[in-house]
Amino acid sequence: MKKILINARKEDYENLLPLLDEIYHVIVHEDGIYQVKLFVPDSDLDQFIERIKPAIDLRYRDNLIEVSSPDFVISPYLTRAEQKTGTPEKTPIEELLDTTKSYQTLDREKIILTSIAGIIALTGLFLNNVAIIIGAMLLSPILGPIYGFAINMAIGKVREGMRSIGVLAALLSCVFVLSALTTFVLHLFTPLTITSEILSRTEVNPIYIVMAILLGFASVLALARGMSDQIAGVAIAAALLPPTVVMGIALVLMQESLLPSTLLVLENVIGMVAGALIAILTLRIGPREYYEQVAARRFITRTALLIIALIAVLLFFSVSLAPQV
Repeated sequence: MKKILINARKEDYENLLPLLDEIYHVIVHEDGIYQVKLFVPDSDLDQFIERIKPAIDLRYRDNLIEVSSPDFVISPYLTRAEQKTGTPEKTPIEELLDTTKSYQTLDREKIILTSIAGIIALTGLFLNNVAIIIGAMLLSPILGPIYGFAINMAIGKVREGMRSIGVLAALLSCVFVLSALTTFVLHLFTPLTITSEILSRTEVNPIYIVMAILLGFASVLALARGMSDQIAGVAIAAALLPPTVVMGIALVLMQESLLPSTLLVLENVIGMVAGALIAILTLRIGPREYYEQVAARRFITRTALLIIALIAVLLFFSVSLAPQV
């Protein structure tokens, strides 16, 4: 159940009033401003906002629409109205966009967490210890930028979406450089063993792209449905963090494996971005205004064509470099 507060001037209130006939609401009139308080089921929120926005001229400072989630509401009428909808809860577009804002900037906390996760993963790879590698994934904030890119592209906010991709590229670059430097320093003082966990991430196979698409789809779908971002983030980090660390190791210790390990990282990144976009489209997330919908569809189409082209190139190289049976 969502609580909506609407402040409206008299002219806008008169336009709004016919839209409130069948909705439980309370009206307070003070200093020439009408404040309307009402409750709607979560599943009806987007449709209701689309109906009332044209009735209110939001260019005026006094007019506003505020949406919040009350801890609880005691009202048999509202309970029956919510049960009557029978549709699953849908997160409002504005709330989804708000959750992506932190993924559009590269701050010190993200860099520190990613660096620590990379060092832990590096340790686990050289020790051939799966538990340590999994522990590194719990720290890595890699899911957020992929999720932010998919949401913003679906809404038509290309600039914000590209900022999220920039943050992802910066975080992965940080892991790569730090892994290479750490491996180089360690190699000066002690012999390093190339373990099976490292070797397994230097092999390419076209099936990895399909797996990455499914992983991106499932992770973003779960996140959009309210699953903890830490749980969904582990799945994404599993496919990106260790392979990126192996790229750094390969640069120092086994240059012949640098291309395959790089290709594996690119396959996972492109595949998960594709899966994330498919998940967003499956959830029918998009802008409300018609002209924004047209622009968003245009951006999504261009992005989809670019991703398909990149996947085709990656598949070609994967088949070429895949071990021959």
